[in-house]
Amino acid sequence: MLYYLLTSLTDEFSPFNVFRYQTTRTGAAILTALVFVFLFGQRIIALLKVKQGRGQPIRSDGPQRHIVEKAGTPTMGGLMMLFGICFATLLWADLCNLYVWAVLFVTLGFGAIGFYDDFLKVTKSTTRGFSGKLRLGAEFLIAGIAVACFMWIGERPLSTSLAVPFFKDVLIPFGIFFVFVGMFVVVGAGNAVNMTDGLDGLAIVPVMIAAASFGLIAYLVGNFNFSEYLQLHFVKGTGELAIICGAIVGAGLGFLWFNAPPAMIFMGDTGSLSLGGALGAIAVAVKHEIVLGIIGGLFVLETASVIIQVASFKMTGKRVFAMAPLHHHFEQKGWKEPTIVIRFWIIAFVLALLGLSTLKLR
Repeated sequence: MLYYLLTSLTDEFSPFNVFRYQTTRTGAAILTALVFVFLFGQRIIALLKVKQGRGQPIRSDGPQRHIVEKAGTPTMGGLMMLFGICFATLLWADLCNLYVWAVLFVTLGFGAIGFYDDFLKVTKSTTRGFSGKLRLGAEFLIAGIAVACFMWIGERPLSTSLAVPFFKDVLIPFGIFFVFVGMFVVVGAGNAVNMTDGLDGLAIVPVMIAAASFGLIAYLVGNFNFSEYLQLHFVKGTGELAIICGAIVGAGLGFLWFNAPPAMIFMGDTGSLSLGGALGAIAVAVKHEIVLGIIGGLFVLETASVIIQVASFKMTGKRVFAMAPLHHHFEQKGWKEPTIVIRFWIIAFVLALLGLSTLKLR
């Protein structure tokens, strides 16, 4: 909204012309989302404490110290991030851009699913939400609508193909069946972030690192000159997604203020599902689906640890890890929570650098 207002006044006040640039508006979105969460975060936490009473139920089969140390902490902290992201995006993004609306649709849709799941857990005082099949079905439906939108907006054959990093001209054509590939990426990203969210501050920093990385990718891919120079696939209109990425970074910074150990609030499925879904949708839109697996490699490792643990136990009756997801394994091995969190942040940063290197290695 401010984007249209300020750019319409450039004839009267020429400095407003700076808001035509996506880089300026991305920076503005970061600050707007950050300030929003700072201003309203404490009030949201206080309200959630009153509404939730005993806070988020803690897994009885998880690390035993969590039952003592984390009991009573409210959840649904993802709400403050969702409000901040939406507010900043609506202020600074080009609202005529369909990519923006498609990504917001996934973000809010996954957030609604996560909110309902958190609501059931809190009201029923259980760690189990609603049916896993229904939840996945709703996620795939939302993701499918968004991916179909991307395919319709974009130019074929690119919009219906899977781009392979390191090769400038390699596309794997899927045609109309690309919708299933895109759905898998979006739903997989949402649930991978959800599995990673298990320690104070663990998930939000890797999410911010991934969002910042994809903000850069979206800006480059959506700019014909830069994409031509770097030999990337140009996707017209995706540069505006950098504003959403900036809003995620800003809201994440604000949330980390309250989520830093010891956490005043957990993001819950409301936050983890929505943020992961947003990253997956942006990756599909900018045709860097495989690169998401590199930049978000930490989320992949966490998810893989759960899959390996379950498969091993069902086939052999033995567990590969002391506990899954992976961060709980290291807790059981005696690592302190801050040690695990900071080391995982470092891994996420290194993986992001590796993912970004694919932009030049062609």
